Amino acid sequence: MGAGRWKPLLIVLVVGVSIWSATPLKKKINLGLDLQGGIHLVLEVQTDKAVENTVEQMAEDMGRLLRENQVRVSRSARGPDNSIEVVIIRPRDMERAAALLKDFPVIPEEAGPPTLRFRLRSAYAEQVKDNAVSQALETIRNRVDQFGVAEPVIQRQGGRQILIQLSGIKDPQRALRLIGRTAQLEFRLVDASVSQADTRAGRVPADSEILSYRRRDSQSGRDVVTPIVVKRRTLMTGEHLTNASVSLGGQFNQPIVNIRFDRVGGRRFARITGDHVGERLAIVLDNVVRTAPVIRAKIEGGSAIIEGIDNLEEAKDVAIVLRAGALPAPVEILENRTVGPSLGADSVRQGLRSIIIGSILVIVFMVFYYRFSGSVADIALMLNLIILVGAMGYLRATLTLPGIAGIILTIGMAVDANVLIFERIREELRTGKSVKASVEAGFSKAFWTIFDANVTTFIAALVLFQFGTGTVKGFAVTLSIGIAASMFTALFVSRVVFDIYIKTQRVTKLSI
Repeated sequence: MGAGRWKPLLIVLVVGVSIWSATPLKKKINLGLDLQGGIHLVLEVQTDKAVENTVEQMAEDMGRLLRENQVRVSRSARGPDNSIEVVIIRPRDMERAAALLKDFPVIPEEAGPPTLRFRLRSAYAEQVKDNAVSQALETIRNRVDQFGVAEPVIQRQGGRQILIQLSGIKDPQRALRLIGRTAQLEFRLVDASVSQADTRAGRVPADSEILSYRRRDSQSGRDVVTPIVVKRRTLMTGEHLTNASVSLGGQFNQPIVNIRFDRVGGRRFARITGDHVGERLAIVLDNVVRTAPVIRAKIEGGSAIIEGIDNLEEAKDVAIVLRAGALPAPVEILENRTVGPSLGADSVRQGLRSIIIGSILVIVFMVFYYRFSGSVADIALMLNLIILVGAMGYLRATLTLPGIAGIILTIGMAVDANVLIFERIREELRTGKSVKASVEAGFSKAFWTIFDANVTTFIAALVLFQFGTGTVKGFAVTLSIGIAASMFTALFVSRVVFDIYIKTQRVTKLSI
C-alpha cells in the first residue's frame, strides 16, 4: 500500500463501522424520558424507621445473648424514644448482664434495677440511616433491572432521597407498586389463645398483634380479608431467601410464589417447623398475612410457598421484590410525574425537524460562500453526523432532548472548524502561494486553534457528565462524541479530500 493510501481506507472503515453500529437505529439508541415518556419519581427513605428496626433487632439480640449466658430476662424490647429496655429477673445478675452487653454500639442510661436501659450511639444511628438509603438504592435498582426497563436513571439525591426516571413505562401504577413495596417477609406464629370475639374487640396479649389475613374463600372462591392475631416475635425473615418463582397451585389452582432458602435458612426453617408441629405458621409479607397453614410435620429441604395472591401479575411482582430483597425502611413518594407519550413524540418530531432544518441551512450557506471547498465541508459535516450516531449506537446511549441540542451544537462546531481552516487557506492564497502549499499551511495554522477550542469544550462536557443528572448527561454525551467526530472530520477527512482533489485534478486555482 502506497504512502497515504491508508487514509481514504481509514475513512471508509470508520464510516462503515459507524453505520453498522447505528443499525437498526431504534434498537441501538434508546430515547430518554423526555422523548418517549415514562415516570419521574423522587422517593424519600424513612430512615427513622430503619433506626427503629435496628433498635428492635438489637433488643432481641441482647435478650438472646443474655439467655444463652444463663441470665434470666423477663423483657428485652424497644422502649420509648428508641431506647432499649432489658428487664432482669434476678437483681444479682445486673452487673454481669451489663458486662455481657458492653460490646453493643449503645450508651447506658439511668434506669435502676431491675431494668437496664440503653440508647444507640448517635454516630451509629447516623450510619444506620446512611446505610438504609444506600441499601434502598441498590434494592430498587435490582427490582427495576428485573422489571426490564432499559437505561433507567436511579441515583441518590441529597441525604435520604432517591431520584428514579423510567423511560417507556406502559403501566406506571404497576411500576410504582413494585418500587415502593417494602417486601418485608416474616414468619410468625398465630396466637391461637385469642378468641374470635376478643380479636374483633381488639383484646390481644402484649406479645401479640392483629394483622390482616388475605385469603381465598373456599365457598365463594373470592378473596376475603379477615383479622388474625399473630405473635409479635418474628421467628425468621426473608434474609436467607435465595430464589422466588411463580407457579399455579393450591385448591383453586391460583398463582403461588415458591421460595427457597440457603443452607442456613433451610436449617432454621426446619428447626422452627419442627419445634411448632401442630401450630399455625403465618407467612407475613409487608404486615399482611398471606397464608397461615398448620404445621403437620417438620419441613426440611429449605422451601415454602406463599398463597393468597390475587393474580399472576402480582405474583410475578412479589417474586421480583423477594428476589431483589426487602427495603430496609419504607419509602415515601415526594414527587411523581408521568410524561405522556404524546409529549414525547412531539418532542422527537420537533427535535429532528431542528436538526434537519439547521443542517440544510448550514449546507446551503457553506456551498454558497465557499463554493467547492464548502461542499468539502458539507461532506465532513455528513460524516460527522454518521460517526456521532454510530458512536451513540455502539455505546447504547440514551438520546434526550438536551442530547438533540448537543447534536445541533456539534453541527455548528464542525462548520466553525472548517471555516477557520478555509480562512487560513484564503490568507495563504492571497500571499501568492500555490494551492498545495496554501492548503498545507491553512490546515497547519488552524490546527492548534481548533484543538484548543475543542479540548476546553470537551473538558466542560466531561464535567457535565460527571456531575450532571439524567438529561444533562445526555447533552454531555452527544457533545463529547460530537467534538471527537468534529476534529476527525474537519482536520483529517477534509484534508484527505483536498489532497486527493489537488493531486488528481492538478488544480492551479482553488474554489474557496
